[in-house]
Amino acid sequence: MLRAGLLFLILVMAVGGIVAFGTERFYKPGALARPVTLVIPRGESVAEITQHLEAAGVLGNGLLFRIGVRFSGNDRALRAGEYVFPAFVSPSGTMEILVKGEALLHKFTVAEGLTTTNILALVKAADGLDGEITKVPLEGELFPETYAYVWGERRASLIGRMRGAMAATLKKLWAERAEGLPLETPQEALILASIIERETAVPGERPRIAAVFLNRLKRGMRLQSDPTVIYALSKGEGRLDRPLTKADLNLDHPYNTYRIRGFPPGPISNPGRAAIEAALNPLETDELYFVADGSGGHAFAYTLKEHRKNIHRLLRLQK
Repeated sequence: MLRAGLLFLILVMAVGGIVAFGTERFYKPGALARPVTLVIPRGESVAEITQHLEAAGVLGNGLLFRIGVRFSGNDRALRAGEYVFPAFVSPSGTMEILVKGEALLHKFTVAEGLTTTNILALVKAADGLDGEITKVPLEGELFPETYAYVWGERRASLIGRMRGAMAATLKKLWAERAEGLPLETPQEALILASIIERETAVPGERPRIAAVFLNRLKRGMRLQSDPTVIYALSKGEGRLDRPLTKADLNLDHPYNTYRIRGFPPGPISNPGRAAIEAALNPLETDELYFVADGSGGHAFAYTLKEHRKNIHRLLRLQK
């Protein structure tokens, strides 16, 4: 009886020693010599995650990691994503990184004035995004900004965030608009902002160009905006590989503002906040015309006579 008790005691001590040794190794710094970036795919088991970590050199003993994860109750808490594992990270530290889910953030920048076709092409090509684009957003629905995303985020989710940002921005700026504008709805403001965005790359000109278009609307004049014709000719791409011709300006198309009165059916780009602000808070001026000045900006005019002089000046510069 005494001998059996002694054997049991030795067994308990041996097990305790193994547990103590394993615990010490679980919290001890690992052998990873330099930081490693690793993608943990969605829907993987602890065993599959362990294999990725071992293959990348993050773990030296996968079995120890699996046992530690199981005994800590985190076998269902490890999150997918792209992570940076620091040098000498312990198995315990590796587990904590995956449990906290502090994945590496990627940045996706949408420039002002891109068309929806342009933006969707960028979304499709972005590294780390997943899933198909099942619902194509309308022109003007996507807000230009820099967005952070984690590896594996759905493309539809990122597009949803862009749409939400545009809707929220337009709602806020519409509520802060100047009085007396010939704009009946936020959609008309968005259409005007999209035209302004494509007319100039000079930030200070936006409120002035907005004023010209709004003045023309008040007088029943056509907008006569070249970018609207380009949008029609390019079928939503927003760019041509050639200059516009007089024949182009006679194009029978609902987006050709040389022929239609008022606004085209929808936006011609996805405008940024500054362009929307300009459309809703234009400069106070009676100017009715503008044309490129040959230096990246525009020459503005109150009368058609002045405008024609500016056009002739530009033609001389081009020659």
